[in-house]
Amino acid sequence: MKTGRGKLFRIATMDCSAEESEIRRALEPIANIRSLGFQLGARTLRIDATEDAYPLALGAIRKAGFEPKPVLPAGSTLADGEGKHVHEHVHTGAHGQYDSHEHHDANSGVLRLVAALVLAIGAETMSYFAPPLLAWKIAGMAVAGIAIWLAGVETYKKGMGALFKGRLNINVLMAVAVTGAFLIGQWPEAAMVMALYAIAELVEARAVDRARNAIQGLLTMAPEEALVLVDGSWLMRPVADVPLEATLRVKPGGRVPLDGVVTKGNSAVNQAPITGESIPVDKAIGDQVFAGTINETGELEIRVTAAAENTTLARIIHAVEEAQGTRAPTQRFVDQFAAVYTPVVFAIAVAVAVLTPFLLNLTWLDALYKALVLLVIACPCALVISTPVTVVSGLSAAARRGILIKGGTYLENARHLKVIALDKTGTITEGKPRLVDWRVWGNADVVAAKHAATSLAVRSDHPVSKAIAGSLQMDVAEVQDFKALPGRGVQGNVNGQTLFMGNHRLMEEKNLSSSELNAELLAHEQQGRTVTLLANEKQVLALFAVADTIKGTSRKAIADLKALGITTVMLTGDNSATAKAIAAEAGIDDARGDLLPEAKLEAIKDMQKRYGTTGMTGDGINDAPALAQADVGFAMGGAGSDTAMEAADVVVMNDNLERVAETVHLSKWTHAILWQNITLALGIKSVFLVMAVFGNATMWMAVFADMGASLLVVGNGLRLLRGVQGKAGGTS
Repeated sequence: MKTGRGKLFRIATMDCSAEESEIRRALEPIANIRSLGFQLGARTLRIDATEDAYPLALGAIRKAGFEPKPVLPAGSTLADGEGKHVHEHVHTGAHGQYDSHEHHDANSGVLRLVAALVLAIGAETMSYFAPPLLAWKIAGMAVAGIAIWLAGVETYKKGMGALFKGRLNINVLMAVAVTGAFLIGQWPEAAMVMALYAIAELVEARAVDRARNAIQGLLTMAPEEALVLVDGSWLMRPVADVPLEATLRVKPGGRVPLDGVVTKGNSAVNQAPITGESIPVDKAIGDQVFAGTINETGELEIRVTAAAENTTLARIIHAVEEAQGTRAPTQRFVDQFAAVYTPVVFAIAVAVAVLTPFLLNLTWLDALYKALVLLVIACPCALVISTPVTVVSGLSAAARRGILIKGGTYLENARHLKVIALDKTGTITEGKPRLVDWRVWGNADVVAAKHAATSLAVRSDHPVSKAIAGSLQMDVAEVQDFKALPGRGVQGNVNGQTLFMGNHRLMEEKNLSSSELNAELLAHEQQGRTVTLLANEKQVLALFAVADTIKGTSRKAIADLKALGITTVMLTGDNSATAKAIAAEAGIDDARGDLLPEAKLEAIKDMQKRYGTTGMTGDGINDAPALAQADVGFAMGGAGSDTAMEAADVVVMNDNLERVAETVHLSKWTHAILWQNITLALGIKSVFLVMAVFGNATMWMAVFADMGASLLVVGNGLRLLRGVQGKAGGTS
């Protein structure tokens, strides 16, 4: 996984797309900036530019009212003039978490707001109880002014920067409203409003961070050090310094530090951080393990297969961060609406200030006060924040379930799916041949047939032979004159007898076929089975039926999709008879066999014309063209698979087809919450806007209406994190 070109900066106050737009505009005039990479979820900006452009870019960002702080790899330092040294931990440890300097800034910010609230309360008290003397009034105004400055310094910096450039945003509305209230003599109320606004903003930001950082819980899963075999000794080393092919030791109860393959020991491993599986998975020599998973029972030795920055866990986190940086369709609509809404509200406020003295017989001060109250109420913060917090909650909730959705667009589009195409091998079926039936033929001896079949099958590398030998589990006899018969099978001398083991064609060539045998073979083939026959030079001795069996979860997964009104179609390269047999067993509506990757691609195009929004589910290799063409592509078994990560829009980490239906459920629930939030935000605004113009709304009511709406939509969006399991499963 690449970290990207350029330099990374953390902008702690970059909360939403409106502020991203402000920074983009500030950087537009600067030459030699090649690209900008915003990550609102992590509040970072990656700037790719020539060296001489960085100081100009940072200066422009600061003039816009934001403070960029460099984020560096651990151990590196900045050149003079570029800012303070800040650590950026690698993805396997604590990527996205920052050093004590930032925590100190956060704590000092809280103390500043507490001081502002105390002073605002003091200003209110002085306005009510102090003697009506000029000295007391001046003192009260001073206290209020200090409170406004302490609480609103960031708001003023960003607001005034935007206002001087002729752009209206949330910060402009608040800065103008508070300043205007102070100037018309409502200084105690102005101070209290700014203090409450800033505190509510802080609470909201923390709540939003909960959604944005839900995936960050994974970051602490992988330890930062590993026990590594170095020159015959076991030594602790930072995971970032552990090379590929190194041997690690993980004790019971410990976390796996890096992706690898078990070389010694066996244990049960909790893979929930990667796949969402709640039941530990047994691991033995040759099995793959992933960074961040928990070794529960036995000691394991592991050969490292992925560097720290390229583990499956790291790639999941990177993909979710990238997804959080993209806008869903509803979010784009809200951003466009807010861009028009804010100037319109400002114009209405001006009209209220100018016209209501004539229309409603108000004093100029009363009219101006109403206009200022209207500005505070109309602040589009709740509307703007309503969509990203919901989308990010949905993405993070899915990741916890082992469903990696690569953008808000796919999270929203999944609810529109009308048909889903499914690959057979590895998606519907296990992808591993297994002996499902066998019998002796004629009067052959059962034990002798099993013994001979095992002895011949174990000598072959063919998957069908391996399935037979692995299932029969008999002692192996020595085979003389063993030879492979290409396209037919094998032959050899077992216990002094020449035996053949192969397909129907081989039996026909040996004149050992019969109508009864042909009928038996046809019955197996109609069930999608591959039949291997054991024979001597005179007769067939036994028949072995091998099949790629359906996964235990496939039938329920197909039933769940059908319950959602989604048509299912199997697309496979296997023969049509096998395709139809497997489709019938799984409950799939339609099956199409003998398809090359290009034919699967054309099938997806055809379904898009016939049905509309089309999904494709496959293993991410020869299904890649179809996955890319589909409106929503689902790659199965993405754990450890680069191809699956790149080809699909949604990656199911634990290879469980039921997660596809869960994704559709989650998409529907996310969409519902998105529109609940938009309705809440606009509904509350509308009520208080009418009260501001025709009623008796105050600035106190205004700030509570604005921030109350913001906290309501944030809390509603966070429900996705709490209840995704029930909703995904369709049980709640």
